[in-house]
This record gives sequence, C-alpha cells and structure tokens, in this order.
Amino acid sequence: MTKNTNGKPVAVVIGATSKWQADGRNTHLAHGKELDDSHIPVGARWGVGGAVAQKFAKEGFFTVLTTRTASNAAGLAAAIRDQGGECTIVELDLSQETSVAKAFETIRADAGDPEVLVYNAGYLEGRDLPPEKELLEYIEVSMFDTAQHIASRGPFLVAKEVLPAMRRKGHGSFFFSNNSSSLRGKKRYTGQSLYYPRVMMRTLAQVLTEEYSELGVHVANIVIDGTIDSPGTRALPKVQNQPDLIINPEKIAEAFWYLHTQDKSCWTHELQLTPFPTKPSY
Repeated sequence: MTKNTNGKPVAVVIGATSKWQADGRNTHLAHGKELDDSHIPVGARWGVGGAVAQKFAKEGFFTVLTTRTASNAAGLAAAIRDQGGECTIVELDLSQETSVAKAFETIRADAGDPEVLVYNAGYLEGRDLPPEKELLEYIEVSMFDTAQHIASRGPFLVAKEVLPAMRRKGHGSFFFSNNSSSLRGKKRYTGQSLYYPRVMMRTLAQVLTEEYSELGVHVANIVIDGTIDSPGTRALPKVQNQPDLIINPEKIAEAFWYLHTQDKSCWTHELQLTPFPTKPSY
C-alpha cells in the first residue's frame, strides 16, 4: 500500500470502480465482451466512484480506492497519479465484517483517519434474470442477501469504522451515492438489480444526519436519478439513441465536492441529480 507520507487529508471512496467500466461485470453481461474505453474521457471510465476519486485527488486529498479486487482499480490509480494526485488501493469485501475491519485498520495506519467517506458500492444481482422472471418470487435469497449486504449492512459497518474519529474531531463528510429506488419501492424490470433495499440506505443517511450533524459531521444522501456515463452504459442502444439521457460522472463528482465544501450554516442533506430530458423520480 502507498502511504500518505505528505500528510494530506484523506478521502475514502467505497466502490471506486464500476461494474460498467470497460472490463466490468455489467459490461460483460450486457455486451458479452470487454470494451475499448480509449475514446472516453478519463473522468468517465470508472463511473461515479472513479470520477469522485479523481476530483478529490485533484483537490489535494490522498484518495483511498476500495474495491473487492485490487486489479479492478489499477487503471484508475494510474490515471490519478498521471494527473499529479496521490492514492492507494485497498481491497474490501462489504459482505464480510472482518474484511471491513481489516481494510479500515490498514487505512488508518497507512493513510490516516478519513476526512471524507463516499459510499458508492453497487451490485448487479438480478440483472441476469430473463423477462419472465421479473417477479419477487424468482429472486433467490442469495440475491437478496447481497443487496442487503451492500445497501444496508455494509454502510452500517463502514459508518462504525469512520464516524467515531469524525465525531471526536468535530468535522468530516459522510456521503451516500444512491439512486432513485431509494425514494420509493418500485417493480424490478428485466436488466435491473434488486434495488428496493436502497431505501434502507437512504434511511440510514437520515438517521446519521440526526445523530451526527450537531457533532459537526456532514451526512448527505445523493440520489443519482438516471444512467451514469461509462464505457458499458455508453454502448447501450437506448443511450446511443438518446445520449442526453446519461449523466456526466465528472459533474456528479463536482456535486460531491460542493457538498463537502458547504458552509456549516447551510448544509444540504439530500441532493437529487437528474438529466434534463427526463422527469425527476419521486
């Protein structure tokens, strides 16, 4: 692990890579192969997590990229260093409490206590089910368990690792990268993940806001209400037919930076980002 020898403030991005990146799991599922991303801006090659990591690194943060497999983030880490930033990769499996604890023990020892934590973890469970299996009765318990691990139990475990230090210091940012399924329960359609547990993620953000805001910790739920630009999504037929439907991840990253730099007198605790041609979700 690269250490934070210059004593920079630390930003941790949970889920810094994307399942829609050129060699991502969703990309392989949707397109059956790895894609060429050389024509795509570097800020969009790894989705929201990659864009946020690059943004905070550019702003002078030592950025910790967490992913289940370190090789997934190798290209992103190289891009950050090419841009003059500093970062490191830490493997973390959100379904394993011991993995979460070990990862943050390493982060605290080699980088320092996080000033910013962006929880951007996602999953694809359910996407591969065919049209005749859209109903809940076809969702395997293992799929449900994964969704709960990532959307509810995972952020709970991460919060326990980082919020005590933020509370003691009297400042810090804890942001959730969420989606429109956090606003209300909706039917799952073919090609979609089991997303209704995302409501629990939003609820946790509301609880932590009530508990930690008065202690100086800024908690916010960011609802990304649309398809995020990345190699895999950009190649989808619906996006190619209507390119205005995709959201620029670099602009999403700017929104996260805006939240982190807000004055304490007017904190935002929920922010919804929707591309202009579509009606916002409610």
